[in-house]
Amino acid sequence: MIYSIDAELTAPVYDTEVTDRVSDAMENIFPTASPEYRHGELTATVHDFEHFSELLHRQAILDTARGVFFETKQGDSFSFRIKKQAAFEAVVNFNVDEPGELGDIAVYVTVSEPSVEEFIDQIAPRTEDGKPVG
Repeated sequence: MIYSIDAELTAPVYDTEVTDRVSDAMENIFPTASPEYRHGELTATVHDFEHFSELLHRQAILDTARGVFFETKQGDSFSFRIKKQAAFEAVVNFNVDEPGELGDIAVYVTVSEPSVEEFIDQIAPRTEDGKPVG
């Protein structure tokens, strides 16, 4: 399925952190990101969620991802935060509480095509007994 999305990534870079490591964390989850440093944070725009979806499948966290995505869905958008430390190791670890000690990578997704629900179904399909269905 073809989709059209815009995802804005932002992550704070603290004085105790190396900017390149935070950039690597973003790129480990979203390889097409080209983070730029501005005013104490890195920002990037991505349009490809293929690798991210592969990580969700590999880590068997599709149900968790769906829950986070649908919980934050508003109109044609949804958002989520992942922990920078885990992302540096190419692991998706959603943060649903207060930002972690090192902060999070915040992801704001706007879906143009197809619908938000169809896009979520594509990147994090429903599961039955832990296996993707549909």
